[in-house]
Amino acid sequence: MATTNDLKNGLVLNLDGELWAVVEFQHVKPGKGGAFVRTTLKNVLSGKVVDKTFNAGTKVDTATVDKRNMQYLYADGEDYVFMDLETYDQITVPGGTVGEAANYLLPEAEAIVATHEGVPLYIELPTSVVLEITYTEPGLQGDRSTGGNKPATVETGATVQVPLFITTGEKIKVDTRDGRYLGRA
Repeated sequence: MATTNDLKNGLVLNLDGELWAVVEFQHVKPGKGGAFVRTTLKNVLSGKVVDKTFNAGTKVDTATVDKRNMQYLYADGEDYVFMDLETYDQITVPGGTVGEAANYLLPEAEAIVATHEGVPLYIELPTSVVLEITYTEPGLQGDRSTGGNKPATVETGATVQVPLFITTGEKIKVDTRDGRYLGRA
């Protein structure tokens, strides 16, 4: 248990049996009336974002979220298997929990896996990864670095928009947050 005075970004709260991460908070002390805390909360499982206001000093139930550095091993049907780098324990993370991050996961890649009471909540990838292009249309004569984009398929099967001068077999850097091309690797 903690009070609203202990809130900080990233803290996970257990409200009505659901886990909510504090995205933003602000202590407000109006000239008239009691102080309160205005928060923006994100549901850890569904991703839904809500604004919630607490009276200052109110007790809130915090959840213990264990974040561990793990290595992605392989896909097992719809699930993904990760190994803890300290204990070598393996954990199976459902495909729904991995979500869009699967587009940037290569075997032996490291990621942070967050669990609560042994249940995987989400995974965090590094902000950028290096992937090899397995297929893209050839560029045309006169293509310039400033002249538009074309789709390219990378080794994980994801499609990334790249400049026209990029060719099959090149390694590129991709932003894992939005799938944007960042440059050649």
